[in-house]
Formats: sequence, structure tokens, C-alpha cells
Amino acid sequence: MKNYVMKGNICYSKTRQELCIIENGYVVCEDGFCAGAYQELPEGYEAFPCYHYEDQIIIPGLVDLHVHAPQYPFRGLGMDLELIDWLNTHTFAEEAKYADTEYAGKAYDIFVEDLFKSATARACIFGTIHTDATLLLMEKLEAAGLKAYVGKVNMDRNSPENLCEESAEKSVKDTEKWLLKSQGFQNVKPILTPRFTPSCTDELLEKLSGLQKKYDLPVQSHLSENLGEIQWVKELCPGTGFYGESYHRYGLFGNSCPTVMAHCVHSGEEETEMMRKQNVFIAHCPESNANLSSGVAPVKTYLEKGMKVGLGTDIAAGSSLSLFKAMAMAVQCSKLRWRLQDQSAAPLTMEEVFYLATKGGGEFFGKAGSFETGYEFDAVVLDDSSIRHPQKLNVKERLERLIYLADDRNIAAKFVNGKELFKK
Repeated sequence: MKNYVMKGNICYSKTRQELCIIENGYVVCEDGFCAGAYQELPEGYEAFPCYHYEDQIIIPGLVDLHVHAPQYPFRGLGMDLELIDWLNTHTFAEEAKYADTEYAGKAYDIFVEDLFKSATARACIFGTIHTDATLLLMEKLEAAGLKAYVGKVNMDRNSPENLCEESAEKSVKDTEKWLLKSQGFQNVKPILTPRFTPSCTDELLEKLSGLQKKYDLPVQSHLSENLGEIQWVKELCPGTGFYGESYHRYGLFGNSCPTVMAHCVHSGEEETEMMRKQNVFIAHCPESNANLSSGVAPVKTYLEKGMKVGLGTDIAAGSSLSLFKAMAMAVQCSKLRWRLQDQSAAPLTMEEVFYLATKGGGEFFGKAGSFETGYEFDAVVLDDSSIRHPQKLNVKERLERLIYLADDRNIAAKFVNGKELFKK
């Protein structure tokens, strides 16, 4: 059913400061797109079937701009390590297991099932270097009805032997084969995924640039997450002035190449300005940055500069697929940055992090993450009736509490691209 009305307490972002709330209102889905949110249902929609959600809260489906599917089995482990040690100790050992498609199938079943049950409607997802396992992940996401960009990872240097592709040429040939096999999906699309500059030779990045142009693909990677990583990039790329140039010199950094870069914790003025000019999306991953002692990204500054920003859970440096938890941590970390590091930028607000998790990140997928007219229709219904309280709360207060309590048991129904995925 692609034409219907939902009635309840409608909440969505128009801008990063403006949270629109329509109590006991209506939002209309027509042919998989939003036909608007209203206090009173306009004529012409009265014949549409109506989902009555009484006093429940209806929000756009959430958007995760950065998550590593193969890392899901070891979330919550190794949190006493920093980035490079954590990769070498936990990440690479786990990702090597995905050469076995039987193991990959079991692991990805768990990941996709949990993502399906969450409030996430769309995600940018890293796979591994393994073509068959990555196609298997895409198949499972497609069957679940989720929207996603999924990437076969590229890495041909500074990696364990069982994860280091034998050459740039072989890496790109395998990637192109994977691209051609992934053309039949409706909801799940490929995205080029050089892991990060330290694991990709210049030759590999140059060849990936050729694939990007040939197939008009988006790109995802990591940027300026950790001080040690940034110093390493300086040593590996002596001709660059800052980390972002290692991607930009091969045309893998925004503008005609839609790009999402995770973290950007320590981006300097030149890198920040290039991201702004090139419309590079930033995936802010607050829990991951705290767990790996990377720091706190200046997200408020990025927003005030008009930059493209969304949220990422960054499993498994992040411990949870819950974007509600990511929202709460984004506020909390911004308060620490403001208090301890830089008082020139105020902390993030509830309105701003809700925007990041919906319309801000949704823009990478086009018109997604809002109930404004013409947006693809993704919706999550939240039932907070199980949360006991003696006082009367308004809808905004109830939404704020749901964000901070971050309990997926409050999700009563989920719709993606107009299709109902489940209801409880």
C-alpha cells in the first residue's frame, strides 16, 4: 500500500533550528512520497486508508551515515585502545573471517535483523574486501526493505596479509566485478569505499577515481579521526597539505563525486573550507570518537558554516545501532568540547541533533529524512506509553526523553519508501 494517511503527533525538521510539531495531526504518503503534514486533513486524501496512532509520536526514519556491518559481532570490545591499535587487535581479525561466506551469512543475518528492528531507515555501510560477502550483505538488506549504500572495501597497503589486496589493479578489477553484479538491487546501491588513505596506495586511489567517473558513483571513507592517523597520512603523502587532499587530488572528495567522510574530528581550516566548498558530507560519530579517545568534532562550527552533516553509529567503535543514542551523545560530547576546549561555539541542541539524524544525513540520499512535501516517505512510530511519569509532558519533551533514553523497545512501527516494514 503506497497511498495512506498516518495520524498521530507528527515531528520533523525543516531546518537545524526548526523542529515542526503537529499534535494530533496527519502525514500523507502518496506513491511512496510525502504529500505533506497537516493539522487538518485536506480534501482529496479523505479516501486514503488511515493508520491511527492515537497519542503516539511519528518521526521520519533515521539515517546512519557511517556503520561497519562486519564489525557488529565484536561491538563493546577493545574500548581501552586507540584507533590504530584497535584496528590491528580487533577489527582486522574479525573482518578476515568474511572470506568464509557461511560465516558472513550468519553474521550479516544478525546485523540486518537488528538494523531492521531499529529506527534506522537508511544507512551508508562498509562491508569488507570480500566481493561475495559484500553481495550477500546487499541481498539481505534488500530483502529487509531497507535503503542503503553498501561498499566493498579497498585496501592494498599497511594491512594484514589476509586483508591486503595483492595489487591496486586486482583490487579495482574485483571492485568492478562487484559493481556489475550489484546493479539489480532496487533499494541497495553500491558506493566506492577506500578504507582510508593509510590502507590505499596512490595507484589504487587513482584507479578508483576512474571507476567513480565511469559509473558515476558516490564515495565513503574516513578523514582526520585520530592525531596519529593524521601524522601517518603526512608521512605517506608528502605532497599534500592536509589529509583531505589525499582524496581530493584523485577527484574523490565531493562536488561531482558525492562523498561522505566519517569523523573529521581534527580537520583544520583549509580542510574544513575544502569540505564546505566541495559539499562533502560529514558523518559525525560521537560515541566512536569518545570510545577510541579520538576527540570531539566541532560539529556546531560545521553547522554554522552551512556544511553537510549527519550522524553515524560507527559500529563497532560505537556500541549500538541506536541513532537515538548517537543523538544524545552528540549533545553530551558537544557540551564537553564547549566547556573544556572551545567556548566560542555553543553546545548542540536537541533540535540540531534530531535534524542531523533525519534531514541532515538524509540529504545524502536525496530528498529523505523529512515530512516536507516531495520527500521519500520513511516513518517511525514511537510509543512512549511504557515510560512512567507523574507529570504532564508536551510532545517535544516526550521526544527529547525518547532520544535520551534510547530504547528501541519504544518503536511501534516502521515504514521505508512508503512500505510498511513492521508494526508491533
